[in-house]
Amino acid sequence: MKRTAIYIRVSTHNGQHPEMQAAELRAYCERRGWEVVAEYIDEGISGAKERRPQLDRLWADCRKRLVDAVVVYRYDRFARSLRQLVNALEEFRALGIDFVSLHEGVDTSTPNGRLVFGIFASIAEFERELICDRVKSGLAYARAKGKRLGRPIVVVDTSTIASLRAHGASWSTITKGLGIGKGTAQRAFYGLPKNPTAQPTASV
Repeated sequence: MKRTAIYIRVSTHNGQHPEMQAAELRAYCERRGWEVVAEYIDEGISGAKERRPQLDRLWADCRKRLVDAVVVYRYDRFARSLRQLVNALEEFRALGIDFVSLHEGVDTSTPNGRLVFGIFASIAEFERELICDRVKSGLAYARAKGKRLGRPIVVVDTSTIASLRAHGASWSTITKGLGIGKGTAQRAFYGLPKNPTAQPTASV
């Protein structure tokens, strides 16, 4: 008998009630002879949110191997996007946990369900490649227009840093006074030549 967790998410502003989903999910598990050992219900939480209290608790229990299967009402009750769904299913596979989405009829404990998951994974990979291509095209267009890409250059007055350090100023005092980070100040300071007057400023 599989130890099964059911996950439910409802938006209260749409007049939804978790018991509607729960009843169908429990009945499904009963037909399969699976034992429902835990129910995780996120109520009134948007699907756009990546972090959901009960979903986080479900994942924690899955990683402790407390369940053998996870059953949900629909994909959109569980995942925010196809990519998130594929990543979740990959982790379930690695943990040896089956996943069922009741109304899409997908069950990764069956050959057909694993085939559908493979198709989803291929679509998600295709989407990633499209996004990557769009980013590359955008960067190339920006360069062609003469736009500078990457982190902005911070000009640091190394002679001032050297003078402050010579008078015993702490790194905290120096960075606050000059409005720069400690790492930036130290890289500039330790990169000074022996004769500080030879290079009064440095770009970091």
